[in-house]
Amino acid sequence: MQIDIITIFPDFFRGPLDYGIVRRAREAGLVKIEIHDLRAFTRDRHRTVDDRPFGGGEGMVLKPEPIFECVESLSVAPRNHRVAAKQSVVLLSAQGKRFDQKLASELAGLERIVLICGRYEGVDERVGTHLANREISIGDYVLSGGELGAAVIVDAVTRLIPGAVGNEASTRQESFFAGPELGGNGGPSSTCASGGLLDYPHYTRPADFRGIKVPEVLVNGNHEDIKRWRRRSALEKTKQNRPDLLSTVQLSDEDRKLLTERSAASREQ
Repeated sequence: MQIDIITIFPDFFRGPLDYGIVRRAREAGLVKIEIHDLRAFTRDRHRTVDDRPFGGGEGMVLKPEPIFECVESLSVAPRNHRVAAKQSVVLLSAQGKRFDQKLASELAGLERIVLICGRYEGVDERVGTHLANREISIGDYVLSGGELGAAVIVDAVTRLIPGAVGNEASTRQESFFAGPELGGNGGPSSTCASGGLLDYPHYTRPADFRGIKVPEVLVNGNHEDIKRWRRRSALEKTKQNRPDLLSTVQLSDEDRKLLTERSAASREQ
C-alpha cells in the first residue's frame, strides 16, 4: 500500500511513523509512506498556504491552489475513477465522517491513500467537493490540525494490512472488530472476535498480584466456562462504557441471556 500525507508540518511525522507496527511494516515493504510539504507547492516568496475567507469571519483558511497542485503531482486517479483504482484522497476535517474500525478495514483494502491534513479554521470547500473523495474526522472534537488524525489513521490502517501484525488473529479479538470470526460458526468467538463489542478483560501472571486474584474461571481449564465468562465480561464492559454499541451489533439470544443474568445479579447485590 502507498500512503501519501500532505501537511504544512512534515517534521511532525518523524516520530509517529518510526515506531512499532508502522515502522516494521515500512521496513518489510508492506506499506510505503511519503510526506509532502504543502508549502513546496506555493508560488509566492512567502510560501503562503492560507488566506482570509470570503464573507468575513475569524481565522484563516487553507487555499485550494497548493493542495490541488500537490495532489495532482502525485498522479492519483481522477476523482470519479478512484473506486475502481482502489485509491482514495482523504481530507482530514472536523466535518468529516467519524473514523471507526469498519472504515479502517475499508481503507486497508485500498492500494493508495492520500491524506490531506487540514489546518487553521478549515480548508477551502472546493478541496472537499472537487478533489477529495472522502472527508474523515477521528472524533467529535476539534484539533489544531489534521496531522494527529492522519497519524491515527495510518496506524489503524497499517496494522490491518496482511503481514503487518505477527499474529493476524489478534486483530480479530480486539475491541470493535465485527468481521467474521475464525471458527466459522456464524457468531463471535470468545478468543477470536469481539463481535463489535469492547474486548473482554485480560489477565496474566502472577495469578495473585497484591491480593488481587485472577478470576477462578480462567484457571480452571473449562474452555466452555471461559468462553461464556469472556463473552459476558465483554457485554458488561460495553454496557458500562459504551452502551451505544449494543444497538449497533447483532446480539444473540445467549448474549441477551447473559446480560439479563448480570442485571439480575447486580440487583441482588
